Amino acid sequence: MLRAFSETLSRVEMATAAILAGVVTLLILLNIVSRSLGMAIYWVDELAIYAMVWTTFLATSVVLKRRQVIAVTILVDLIGQRGRAWMQCFADIMILMFALTLLVLCWRWLEPSTLYAHGFDIKAFQGDTFNFVYSEKTNTLGVRKIWPWLIVPLFAFSLAIHALSNLAGSCKKAIYFKRTSE
Repeated sequence: MLRAFSETLSRVEMATAAILAGVVTLLILLNIVSRSLGMAIYWVDELAIYAMVWTTFLATSVVLKRRQVIAVTILVDLIGQRGRAWMQCFADIMILMFALTLLVLCWRWLEPSTLYAHGFDIKAFQGDTFNFVYSEKTNTLGVRKIWPWLIVPLFAFSLAIHALSNLAGSCKKAIYFKRTSE
């Protein structure tokens, strides 16, 4: 079930990243045309940056799930199949640890339990915590920055799901190699 959820999530992430990459391209073209006509639309730059950031996070999650990252494999190539299986298991554990650490940091940054305790009253939340994450606005778009920033906890969550899914397979494989070699 976890593997199926991870696969579905990665397909949604990849489709969203592809759409956002197209949006970035269109925004840059709009920026070029509007500037060449002498009527620059200043919020286009900021929106293109946020779309690119979301694209990058979404695609990174999928790349890590598919294990398509750039890697130096000199050591791994020398240790045989069993060693490679254990190294893959170790790599998946490290990715999971990173994702879980990022989730904890996002929880501390966004403080959703404190916001809930204040009845989602942002002003009361700010007065109690001096955390203005929910009210700070973007420079030219004028929307709250929390919306573009939400990619960080979403990335951490999806990466944790993908890492758990990959970990189940890689550690099972590593243990299988151990049993067959005894």
